[in-house]
This record gives sequence, C-alpha cells and structure tokens, in this order.
Amino acid sequence: MDLSRHCPEKLSTAEEAISRIKRGSRIFIGTGCGEPQHLIEAMIKDTSLQDIMVYQMLSSTFSRYVNEEAFLRRFSLKLFFISRKMRAAAFEGKIDYVPAYLSQIPKLFASHRIGLDVALIQVSPPDRHGFCSLGVSVDITRSGMENAELVIAQVNPNMPRTWGDSFIHVDDIDVFVLHEEPLVEDIPAAVDPEVARRIGMYVSQLVDDGATLQIGFGNLPNAILPYLEGKKDLGIHTQLITDGLIPLFEKKVITNRKKSLLPGRAVASLCMGSARLYRYVDNNPMFYFRSSEFVNDPLEIARNDNLVSISSALEVDLTGQVCTDSMGRLFYSGIGDQVDFIRGSAMSKGGFSIIAMPSTAQNGKVSRIVPHLSQGAGVATTRGDVNFVITEYGIAELKGKAISQRVMELAQIAHPKFRKDLVEVAKSGHYIFGDQLPPIQDDLLFLEGYKSTLRLKNGRMVEFRPLLPSDEFAYRNFFYSLQERSIYYRFFHKMKSFSHEVVQRHWASVDYRKNMSVIGLVQRGGHKEIMAIGSYAQAESGRAEAAFVVREDFQGMGVASYLLKVLQQIAMENDYSGFSATVLSENTAMIHVFKKRYPNARIRRESGGEFTVVMDFDDAVEPPEQEDACVCR
Repeated sequence: MDLSRHCPEKLSTAEEAISRIKRGSRIFIGTGCGEPQHLIEAMIKDTSLQDIMVYQMLSSTFSRYVNEEAFLRRFSLKLFFISRKMRAAAFEGKIDYVPAYLSQIPKLFASHRIGLDVALIQVSPPDRHGFCSLGVSVDITRSGMENAELVIAQVNPNMPRTWGDSFIHVDDIDVFVLHEEPLVEDIPAAVDPEVARRIGMYVSQLVDDGATLQIGFGNLPNAILPYLEGKKDLGIHTQLITDGLIPLFEKKVITNRKKSLLPGRAVASLCMGSARLYRYVDNNPMFYFRSSEFVNDPLEIARNDNLVSISSALEVDLTGQVCTDSMGRLFYSGIGDQVDFIRGSAMSKGGFSIIAMPSTAQNGKVSRIVPHLSQGAGVATTRGDVNFVITEYGIAELKGKAISQRVMELAQIAHPKFRKDLVEVAKSGHYIFGDQLPPIQDDLLFLEGYKSTLRLKNGRMVEFRPLLPSDEFAYRNFFYSLQERSIYYRFFHKMKSFSHEVVQRHWASVDYRKNMSVIGLVQRGGHKEIMAIGSYAQAESGRAEAAFVVREDFQGMGVASYLLKVLQQIAMENDYSGFSATVLSENTAMIHVFKKRYPNARIRRESGGEFTVVMDFDDAVEPPEQEDACVCR
C-alpha cells in the first residue's frame, strides 16, 4: 500500500509529528531493538517538550543522553527492565525502575493505572491490505499503542514482518513518519567459556528430547544454548529470541514438532540481536509473535507439556530465595519473565524450571550463593517457586525439600572456597544440624565421568552416580524402605535406626577416591529415588572392601553386577588392584555375582558363618548376562 496515496494527511516529518506532543505528556516507546530511534532523537531535539514522562521496557537510545542535566530536567524515564546500557544511570538514580511481571504490564496500560497519552512505535511498511508489522517488538508494544490517545509510527523498511499477532492496520495509526535506518543491535556480552560449558553440560542433563524451552534474558542463558545441540525436536515458547537460537534452528535441533501448544511454531514476543537475526525472522512462518499477556501468561505457558524454563539470577540464598533485579539497593535489571515462566513451568505437565548462574561474581571474590540476600536486594522468585539451581559445580534440586536439605544442595554447588563458610553460617542460624559435615572442598567435576545409566530387563532406566551429602534424606528413606533380611545381610545385625548420626559417620569416610559410594536412582513421579547403593572402602594395601544393597523389588535384574563393574572401574582409577568382601554364608546369590565377574575369586570361611571373598581386577570377565542377587557387606 502506498501511504502517500491512501492517507497522505497522515504523513509527516519527525519534527512535525513530535510537535503534536503536549507538555506533561505520558509517552510509551516501543521495546528494545524495535524502538523508533529517529522519533526519539526528534523528541529530544524539540526543546519545547517539557515535563515528559516516558515508559519503556528496554531502552537503548536514551542511554546517550541520561548524563545530560538538560535532558533530565525535561524527561523522566520509567523503565520496566534496566538494560545493560542504562545500568549506570539506574545506579545513580537518573532513571526510575517499575517492578512488574511482563504478563501484567499490558493490563497496567489497559486499566489506565499507567495512563498513556502518546505511543511512539516502529513498524514495517504496510502490505497491500494496509497491515504494518510491529516486527521484533510485539511484547508490550501492542498494548502500549492500543491504550494511547495518539500513535506515531516510524515506518522503517528494515523492520522485519513477523507472523502472529504483530499486525496493525494503517487506520489504527494517527501519524506516519517514513524513515529508514538500521535497527538497534544487541549482542549479549561474553561469558567465561569454561563456566558456560560446565553449566551447559548440567542443563543438557536435565533437558530431554521433545522439551519446549523458555530462554530468559541475560548473557548466560544465551551462552549455554550451544550445549543443547545434541537434543532432538525441541520447541520454543519464550519471551525473547536471540542469535544464540539460530544454530539450533538451522541444525534442526529446534523443530517445534512435539509442542502441545501451537506445534510447528516458535512462540515469542520480541527479538534482540544482530541484523542476521532480524533477517532470519523476517516473514518466517516458523515464528509466531504474540504480546506479553499471552506469551508470559502462566496459564498459557502451562499449556505446553514438558516446558523447561531456563533463566538466571544475581543471588540465591541458602533457603532458595532468588534475586534477579538488584545488587543490594542498586537496581540492575528487572523481574522480567522469570516468575511468569517459573510458575507456568510448574503447572506444565512434565515441566520444571532451572535457575542457571555462575557460582561467583566480581572475578571470584564473592559467592552468588549466599547465606542471605544482600541488604536491599529484592526477592523476585520465592523459595517456594524454585526447582533446580545450576552453577558450574553442579545441580541443586530444591523443590519439595526442607531448609536443611536446601542448604546442603546449594552449598554443594557453591564455589569450593565458600562451601565451608556457608555451612557454618547455616549452623549458626539453626538451618542444619550442628555436627553437619560441609561438602568436600574439591572441584568434583570429575564425578561426572562416574555417571551412567542401565536399562533393566523390564525396560526401566536406572541412573547411577556418586552419593552426595545432599542425598542424606533420600539415603535414609532408602534404608527404611528395605526389608529386615536385606538390612541384616548388609550390616550383619538387625539395624533398627538409620539416624543423622549414622549418615554423618558414612560421609566422614567418603572422599570419592579411596572411599566411594555409588547410588542407583529410578524415576518415581516427578522425582528420583534411591534403589541401590554400592560402596568400597580402603582395606589392606592395594585392595578395597566392597559392599552392596539393592532394594528387593529390583533384585534379580542385574543391578548389583552392574554396580560391581562401575565400582571396579573407579577403584582402578584410584590405584586399587582388587576387592574383598565379607558375605554371610546364606547369601549365596551375592557370592554368585562375585564369582561370575571374578571366576578365580578366593573364598575363605570365617568364624561366625561368614565368607571372605578376595577378588583381583586382573581376573575380571564380562558375564554374558547380568543376573542380580541380594546384598552383601
């Protein structure tokens, strides 16, 4: 459509359009990379404009003026999210921050709780039917323009035409300013590549094929995307599309085929990135842009099965409270989309949320996992909403867990140099037992190599990994789930109590090298429970004493045989040459497991009806079939 022929009376220069704005007006400006730079510049140059209040979600152009006294006397900026460029101005009190959930901002405009006189937006040229596109900024822009008295649109041929709810008819726009210019580009800052790699590895462990992802604002969520390239048929329902997603689309990792809501479409509300990204989304039917009241509505989010929310944080305290928008009293970013998506993912069938962050800040000087949030820091996400927290040191699972468990989960993934202090502070606050041992201060990344899975004869998958201090509650529940006979075979007496003190004695000996425990976990509902434990402990020179216990409903399925193999591999790495084990004489099944792997095992009868089994790793063979037994000591 030719605007000069269809509505020539609406065409204007930027200066003429801005002159229609009255003193004291409340102005909405389109978001982030979709902001109309030419109109903003014209507004700043018009010195007759005084006492102007500006509302914007992410701001870029204004960052060039916020240090000028003349500008600050004329304009008051109210931002829903503080961009990297505006951060210094926020710290100095030159702009105002409006905390709000993205899903609810459009309602603030519609209800006139935040009244708007003018909307300055940027659109693509109209098609032959008279529809322009909001392009890379649909989010709160649609509501902003719909609830303003005067709508001024910069028509820019570089604005992509995006599919979805982005189209606006020329009849709904009051003034058009034709001006071509490059869109704002926003490339995330670099993240320590090793930190990103390790966090990406842990995130990848939690994300299954076919999951639908939300990727939050921030440098880290974008940086971990390459570590999802091994996945299949991922979907997207997210606030923000960035350049980091393009390789996953191009490599067919993201197909959107398995989505339960709008399959085949990547749902989003804005783009921020490079010119390449804008070309990629231009007229691309794979992308479906909707406003924030839809994309960020927890009820709509929950319609996506297996929705995984991945966002970041500035701090997480030992109880699970999350701060995202401030560094103490200094406002840093915004609430953004985190809370909406965390709550939506919790309601999603098979969904969950991840908070991913480096373990430290300020070049390693301070811990991001803290005893309590910094003074003045805001709680964006409550301790009741948090599920997984990931740092480069591991995964903490908090959902459904008591404070004492949360402390150990989070201390375990803190930077090693802060772990002991975190536990000591937790003791002084009576969060945990006074005799609680702190997590080992080593970097336990090497334990990732000790993780494995086994498919049982009945089709169930068992995950094996080293036992951690945060497993105390699950460890206790496992032993109480065993029958007396199994406990007797393991401990040689009818053990009645498996208390905190008993567990602490076990932890005291586990160093993951000379002394090791490996657990088997199976999925039950939305969590995993322990069904087997295999351990070895340093015995005579060059040899370790091995012990196993497998829950009765998993005996006879190859679990103990597999654990024996896993423990041998770890023991060999730690310079052991063989195992010994003490087995009750009636526990013939366990002796069979040992003999099957070590045909030349030496069996010696001891007093009291016990056998000592001595096994050399050099004699190990791979059994043709794995048959499990009971338990041994």
